[in-house]
Amino acid sequence: MKGVFIIFLLRKREKLPYEIIKEELKNKFKQKNITKRLKPSDKLLLEHIRVQTNEQNLNNVTRTKSYLQFFLRHPEIHWALLAHMVSRNGGWNMTDLKGEFLTRLLSNREIKSFFDFLERGNWLIFQDAFPQLLLYEESLRSSKPLFYLLPHLGVSTFMETVWDYFWRYKKTYLLTIALIVNEQNYIEKRVVQHSVFKKQVFNKLEFKLQDLLSFNHILFPYGQKHLIGKTVHHFDSLHERILLGKRLYRVLIQDKTRMEEIREWAIKHPHTGSRKDYWPHIYNNTNEEVPGFPYQLRLQSCQLRHGANKIYSPSLQIAWKNVQNEEAEIGDWFNDWNIADYLMEENEMLDGEIKNEYCKTLEMLELASLAKKALFI
Repeated sequence: MKGVFIIFLLRKREKLPYEIIKEELKNKFKQKNITKRLKPSDKLLLEHIRVQTNEQNLNNVTRTKSYLQFFLRHPEIHWALLAHMVSRNGGWNMTDLKGEFLTRLLSNREIKSFFDFLERGNWLIFQDAFPQLLLYEESLRSSKPLFYLLPHLGVSTFMETVWDYFWRYKKTYLLTIALIVNEQNYIEKRVVQHSVFKKQVFNKLEFKLQDLLSFNHILFPYGQKHLIGKTVHHFDSLHERILLGKRLYRVLIQDKTRMEEIREWAIKHPHTGSRKDYWPHIYNNTNEEVPGFPYQLRLQSCQLRHGANKIYSPSLQIAWKNVQNEEAEIGDWFNDWNIADYLMEENEMLDGEIKNEYCKTLEMLELASLAKKALFI
């Protein structure tokens, strides 16, 4: 009788959200793809979304701004704030390539390859994710879910399923993690495993060197000079990138007061691409170096040495011209419903302390830029 009772309890247990999503994804696998005939109003809406997305997908600054503006309109979509902060970091990485240190470590060709890699990923994620946000916004206006239109925007079946679930149950955590899983799978073959980027970026000694130096920090500034975040390692691992995204989200939301401070900081400091945005005591978007004078060490414990010039960190507008990206490769990345296991909710408290590690990295990078010949022999 005891065994029968346990089986009864298991049968009666309410399924967890990620289990429901997995079941729905399994069912979609069994069904044939049925294309719903679009109404004229649907076609007009799709065209409107495409135009809006293209207008705001000009460069890293416009993308980053659009994410924040959306979050301020719809604070229930946490992913938009997370995307805004991560996209800021993408912009800082882009301008680093024309800044104080990496111009000493990399050739012009390598700098361009690294920028193309960063720009392509940033552009692809926006052109896939932002239409989803706009369609959600239109669903709210219409008071009905319009997510059946997502396939017509090239969005994965995985996200269509999750958005439908979110509309019914308003599970913010699940939607955020799903968007993290989606974006990383979306760029996996299109960028990370792309033959050109593997040859020109991932196989380069400089990329390995940056990983060794833990230079791939993702920073969330707030308040006065405060930083939290996490560090990217093994960027070429899809699994590790998804776990990193989940950790970043946990760091962002686990302290509600701090999350509000991050939001306020983002509002008060418009994104320019220059690291001056968060640390003007160290960085300047104007190059203070005097031509003809040898470089002198400037940093010590995240402070400038006495009399030292600030580190050059240009704005994106100065560093890079807008790029005309090629159309995204078609195809749905989703092919395994077990991907839904990533949606399991976790309540682990994480230490987002990153300032000390980041400061050490800056000093090591400064030394590396001075000792390039020794490092690259």
